[in-house]
Order: sequence, then structure tokens, then C-alpha cells
Amino acid sequence: MALPQAPQRLLRDLHVAYIKSLDAKKEGLSYHMTTHLRMNGVYWGLCALELMHAGDLLARQDLVDFVLSCWDDPKGKGKRKAELDHNKNEPAGQHRDPSDGRDGQPGGFAPFPRHDTHILSTLSALQILAIKGALDVVDRQAVIDYILSLRSTSPNLRGAFYGDSAALEHDTRYLYIALHALQLLSATAELAEIREESIAYLLRCHNRDGGFGTSVGAESHAGQVFTCVAALNILDALDRVDLDRVGSWLAERQLPNGGLNGRPQKLEDVCYSWWVLSSLSMVRRLHWIDAAKLRRFILSAQDPEYGGIADRPDNVADVFHTHFGLAGLSLLSGLDRGTPQAKGQGAAAEAEAAPDGNEGDGLANLEEVDPTYCLPAHVVRRLGIEKGYQSFRPANR
Repeated sequence: MALPQAPQRLLRDLHVAYIKSLDAKKEGLSYHMTTHLRMNGVYWGLCALELMHAGDLLARQDLVDFVLSCWDDPKGKGKRKAELDHNKNEPAGQHRDPSDGRDGQPGGFAPFPRHDTHILSTLSALQILAIKGALDVVDRQAVIDYILSLRSTSPNLRGAFYGDSAALEHDTRYLYIALHALQLLSATAELAEIREESIAYLLRCHNRDGGFGTSVGAESHAGQVFTCVAALNILDALDRVDLDRVGSWLAERQLPNGGLNGRPQKLEDVCYSWWVLSSLSMVRRLHWIDAAKLRRFILSAQDPEYGGIADRPDNVADVFHTHFGLAGLSLLSGLDRGTPQAKGQGAAAEAEAAPDGNEGDGLANLEEVDPTYCLPAHVVRRLGIEKGYQSFRPANR
């Protein structure tokens, strides 16, 4: 719980200790009640540590072993495969229950051993492996085939993706996740094949107010704006939308206390510091909000006693908001040096790095995050999948 005197500098060591402590809490009720989010939680914690240059605190092999224990390996080599086939009356590898009669495609990842696979936990698994340089431990084509099996075959939903083989829910999040995962897997041909239908579907989900919804005609929401803007950025298609209109909707999310909300008439929340700010970075409109006030808001949501970041000041910290709060602060690093600059794909490098300015808030020590993938920028550069964006950091950093 945050104390009355809100901190205005990054409490890096406390946050590292907080995340590390979560790794040791495996006996409590909350651990067992959140297994459906475990793969996501491991990604949030690992990425947060990486942004604080403390990723080595989580052992690489332990992470790889956990990810593989959740993999539905079509060749029968994964731990999850052996666990699911414990029932002798069930054919090997057929532990799936699609409600519409479609055969589930192996190759995906579950959030926890003996859970069902899902596209969201599949992306988190790939992000963990990408951070640790271990994407080669899985059969890439099998994962690609799993992702493409979730592509909608309905003429009315051409370009959409489902979350799992039951095909009960489609969401623009899942389209972004599919594109992101295919990028991590270097699935160039598959991305080219679905490019135009993906763009067309995203444009159908673009609303007149400038935002995007979960589906065609759905209410605009900051989380969906991020997924759709990032998807268009991956597809090199941001020029298909009016970026001023998108930027205006995003800028309107800032409240008087500096925080950002997800849609009109809602409270501010630290997680929108990522969804909104990363989108503004990709559409090159970072200067359209009061970034200094946003920085103060995020820092004020830190727990100065036990570490971690909450959704807003005086609430209890959690790993989700800690991760996205740190990612937002990473995007704000270098703020005091002035005008944001173009970076990534298509940006001209500066001859010399300008100083970051007054970084007494500790943000200069954060690793740069990539706004399109929410991964450390050095990981994205190593994979060769960087797209253009805007940053307060010098262009050659």
C-alpha cells in the first residue's frame, strides 16, 4: 500500500525485490487461483526485471523448462504432452474439446501445465523465449500452424483470429497477438499471405471517434487502440488511418492528475500509461499529452515500503501494473531533454547522443522498451523486427 508521501523517483531495488519475492510464493491460495494467468505473469515479471537490468535473477533454464511444460508439442516431446496423455483411453495428443467440432491444432502453449492452450499464453511463452534467446527450443512451424489454425474462416470475419480452438470469441487483441507471434517466429511468408485481409479487418474496427474496438462496431478502448495500432505498425500500414484522429482520441485520455484512462468517463489507471503512451509513440504524437504529469502519476503509484506499482496511488501493487508501469516509464525516459525523436525503422540516426537531461528520477537506468512488442528494444533489434516509433531517448541509443 502506498504511503501518503508519494515517491517521485524510481524505486528500482524495491521493485526488483518485489518481483523476485513473487517467484517464491508458490504455497498461497492466490498462486493456485491464478494459474490461468501464470504464463502471462511470468512474462510480466521477466520483462519488468529485464527493463531494470535484473533479468538474470530468473534462471534461463528454469524459464525454458516451465514454458516447455506448457507446450502442446505435436511430436510428443514436451512435458505437457506426457501429462495430458495420462488417460490411457484418450489418444495421444488429443486433449482438446472444441465446442464447434473443429479439431484442435497442436503446437500452442497453455498458461500452466495441464491447462488448455490459448493464443494469449502462446504469445507470452514466445516472448519469454525471445527475451532469453531460446526460440529455437520449439518447433517453429508447429507453433505457426497452431496460430494460423485460429484464423477465422467466416466470410463476415475475414481477417479476424480466435483465442482458442473452440472459436467462441474473436477480438482484435487476438489478431495483434497472431501477428506479433508470427513476427517472433520469422514467419515472413505467412505474414505476407494474411497481410491485406488483416489490414481490412482492422480498418473495419476503426471508429469515427479515432479509436478502435474489440470487433466491428464495438466501443473504442485504449487497450484495443494499442493492439490495432501495433498490428498496423507490424504490417507497415499505419498510413491507412488518420494518425491525427487516432492521436486526438489518445490525448483525450489524460486526466487532470496526469493519469490516463481507457475510455471516456473512467478512472485513471497505470496500465493505460502503456496502452496509450505506446500508441502515441507509434503514431508519433508523444508530445500531445503532458508527459511530465504522467511520469509523476506513475511514480506516485509505487509502493515505497514493499515495492511494486499499483493501478493508482494508495492501492495494492501487483505484477501486471508493475510491468506496464515500468514499460510506460521506460517510454518516458529522456523526457527532460525535450522534443521526442523518430526511432526504429526508417529513422535517421543522430550523429551524437544528446544527454538525457535531468534524470534524478532514476528513469535513465531503465532499459529501452519497444512500443510495438512490449519487449526490451535490444531483443527486438536482435530479432530484426523493429518498426518505427517516437521516443524521448536519443535516436542512437
